[in-house]
Amino acid sequence: MAGPSPVHLHWRYIGLVFVGGAIGTAVRALIAAAVPPVAGIPVATFGINVVGAFVLGMLLQSLALRGDDTGWRRDVRLFAGTGILGGFTTYSAFAVDADGLIVAQNLGGSILYAVATIVVGALGTLAGIAVASRIGRSAR
Repeated sequence: MAGPSPVHLHWRYIGLVFVGGAIGTAVRALIAAAVPPVAGIPVATFGINVVGAFVLGMLLQSLALRGDDTGWRRDVRLFAGTGILGGFTTYSAFAVDADGLIVAQNLGGSILYAVATIVVGALGTLAGIAVASRIGRSAR
């Protein structure tokens, strides 16, 4: 007897991720088009990834504090977390931007940009988790 089929095989969930991803990607593209690089550094992508990491940490911790990954919590995780925030944040633009700095013969800037994105993004995630945990404790 087979168990329930995996989430990624349900059209409903695929649709949630698709629509959320389209929203997140559109918002990212608008911000990236509106915010020019500063001294050659792509601050828009950096900011987008750090903000997205913070919000994702906060979202996932908030959902985890509310119970199992089922029902509305799963819907929110897939639509907002995987979809919107997955489309909003972007490893590919980060990699292209870091490479662009190398091509522009700014190796130091590329390394700084890459390390800062990873470190500050991880700290953003931890901060999001901490904020959600604090809110969750005070709500009890």
